[in-house]
Amino acid sequence: MKNILDEYYAALERLKNEVPIKVSKNSKITNDSVALEAGRKKGTIKKSRPIYSELIEAIKAVNIEKNKATQQREKKYKTLKENVAKYKVLWEESLAREISLIHENHELKQQLTKFTCKDLNTD
Repeated sequence: MKNILDEYYAALERLKNEVPIKVSKNSKITNDSVALEAGRKKGTIKKSRPIYSELIEAIKAVNIEKNKATQQREKKYKTLKENVAKYKVLWEESLAREISLIHENHELKQQLTKFTCKDLNTD
């Protein structure tokens, strides 16, 4: 029976490291997916069988660990997305200021030209 449990733990490790052999790579880590990855039938790992209690706890621990990693990734993604939005607003505001300054500069150049021409005509 020890050999069978070793196969289950090896299957769990492969699923945890995302390098399964018998199930799809994106499979959720469940009792059934571990059983299938170990080459057994679906439903062989049951809570009612005391021999599997440690294995079931290990499967739960892996899921908790994966959920934490997923939550951290989502939190980081959300922060990055917020930063992108913030910097986009700052960029658009700076472009608006730039356009306003270009427009003001153009008007001042026209006024300067107008005054310079008047000064030349009065001489």
